[in-house]
Amino acid sequence: MQPSLLQGFPAPARPAGPQLAGHLPVARVLVESSLPHLDRLFDYGVPDTLDHAATPGVRVKVKFNGQDLNGFLMERVAESDAGHTLVPLAKVVSPVPVLTPAVRELVYSVAARYAGTVSDVLRVAVPPRVARLDKEFASAEPEWQAVPDQAEPREATALQAGPAQDALPGAWAAYHNGQAFLQHLAGGGSPRAVLNPLQGFGPGGWPQLLAEAVAAAYASGRGAVVVVPDYRDLDRLEEALHRLLPEDAVARLTADDGPTPRYRSFLRLLAGTARVAIGTRSAAFAPVRDLGLVACWDDGDDLHIEQRAPYAHAREVLLLRAGQEDAACLLAGHSRSTEAQRLVEAGWARAVEAGRPDVRRTVPRIVNTADSFEQERDPLARIARLPGAAWRAAKEGLERGPVLVQVARAGYAPSLACEMCREPARCGSCQGPLAVAGASGTSAMPQCRWCSTLAPDWHCVHCGGRRLRKGATGVIRTAEELGRAFPGKTVVTSSGDQVKAGVGPGKALVVATVGAEPVADGGYAAALLLDGDSLLRRETLRAGEDTVRRWFNAAALVRPAAAGGLVVVTAADTAAVGALLRWDPAGYAERELSLRMELQLPPAVRIASVTGPRAAVEHYTGAVAAELASSGITLRTAGPAPVVLSGPPSPRRSAEDVRTLLFFPYGQAAAVTRVLRVTRAAAAAKRFSEPFQLRLDGIDVL
Repeated sequence: MQPSLLQGFPAPARPAGPQLAGHLPVARVLVESSLPHLDRLFDYGVPDTLDHAATPGVRVKVKFNGQDLNGFLMERVAESDAGHTLVPLAKVVSPVPVLTPAVRELVYSVAARYAGTVSDVLRVAVPPRVARLDKEFASAEPEWQAVPDQAEPREATALQAGPAQDALPGAWAAYHNGQAFLQHLAGGGSPRAVLNPLQGFGPGGWPQLLAEAVAAAYASGRGAVVVVPDYRDLDRLEEALHRLLPEDAVARLTADDGPTPRYRSFLRLLAGTARVAIGTRSAAFAPVRDLGLVACWDDGDDLHIEQRAPYAHAREVLLLRAGQEDAACLLAGHSRSTEAQRLVEAGWARAVEAGRPDVRRTVPRIVNTADSFEQERDPLARIARLPGAAWRAAKEGLERGPVLVQVARAGYAPSLACEMCREPARCGSCQGPLAVAGASGTSAMPQCRWCSTLAPDWHCVHCGGRRLRKGATGVIRTAEELGRAFPGKTVVTSSGDQVKAGVGPGKALVVATVGAEPVADGGYAAALLLDGDSLLRRETLRAGEDTVRRWFNAAALVRPAAAGGLVVVTAADTAAVGALLRWDPAGYAERELSLRMELQLPPAVRIASVTGPRAAVEHYTGAVAAELASSGITLRTAGPAPVVLSGPPSPRRSAEDVRTLLFFPYGQAAAVTRVLRVTRAAAAAKRFSEPFQLRLDGIDVL
């Protein structure tokens, strides 16, 4: 064998790496990845050229497995325990430290509570970067510094009157404990309260109450975060705040405004030029300095749930943040969720409610068409969709102002059934439900709600029938029928992608789906709450609680009884109807929570759902049970059971998927969620099974 021509020559020298920083040369970076087994910090070297810009909280770009990935620099340390030569940081994307120490701690807590990855939570907490704004802020503030940690935490105290000071006038005066809450807040304290406002419009409505609470925190030299369900609530809250605070003190955070305004508001909060953050669910992570108050309006609304993993609820994020930053907490809503009631019964929060004289003076009169008196006057009221009492209320209300009609479903005929056998009509292509979108033309043809396929030649697979009947009446059909019943009257609809924020005081019928009710100037003269039985019959644990919330939200938009305000509800005489008749949201929440406690169902306990292919679900739940058994913890389980799809199948949702539910008490939650998280990461790293979904405290799984 001939010797190599290069034998005897030294190997070419590798180019020397960049000179590392002399102080704290190791950067610990969280790489942006949703893979559970990459949910940890990786060590990188800090080149001397990036020493000044590479501060904790900045966005960076690193080499990872041969790829350029984005990440966040979490901290800098003197030494690394990686055991190999560190790869240097490739780039500091921006010198702006967008991740503050307080928000970083909150992100880790949320990921731990929901057994998710830190990267997934950061995707929600920090809005997408707008390079132009970063450059503007960096040039205006050349020496960016990370926001300092909070001062020494104050000792949490119960809700009580603060230091002697002048009484704070305003809408809170009508509520027991209201003045004490504001005084304690303005004095620098951290009270915790659950508020049930009586009115949803006018100067005494909930926006004014929340604005006064924020103003009290602002007066104490602290900031505030307020989270609301949607843009309509956000507009009303912003208007109320601008009447009490300087306009530049308030920053608005919502994806509906677009990336540039959202990121500009985020940077204003980061710089401290704005002290109050208001917005939808992601605003719960806003980088407010010296936080004094966190507040959530209508926490029972499912719009507060993040639609991406780990599916965190804004209420729980704010509760974690209140505890970590020793801030006051306010949960407000016309009704009361069982989660808020649990906090009241546990003594963590104090109830702020109006006395019965104020309730009777403020709320409208409530009539139920299913009670014995109305049944004697109108024997057909039980089966009629618009009973006589509702028709009379609409007719008389239209003489005084606008009338609200709340219906359960959008569209024209949102569900169809066979006229002969009453079986639901299904699409021949994907087995999705058939519906009719409009009253005439091509829209009158049955169409699949899943795949949009028209079904002109439909026939029933059960009996062979070819005639269809409406299984339910939607908002468009309801508006059409009311227009014929009240000729010459204006009919306004609000539903789907045509939701109206408000209507004028004119005499009009406003037909809206639940949750899409516009606010009327001066309040509605009357409200008809239709389809109550349909809402209560839904196959979900929270059907009653959610229906009561929607009823109270609509009824709060009606004028007081003394001004002729009337609400007619068409539903069987149940505990939910009784709560509305008595205007007692706290009583209904207390009753509902006691039943959940007896049955050991959420929120009396916590729940985790594992959904996916049967083999993957069984392998994961078996590994979790074995790990917990070694610690002496035994979970109550249900499943695996086939998943009933509420929408079309997709690559992530198969008709063969199963779901297993795991129930565990709050006392064991930390240990259980840790095992859930670690076991999921191990399964992902070893690729033992197909992907599956892990979700904690999902309100739609029961």
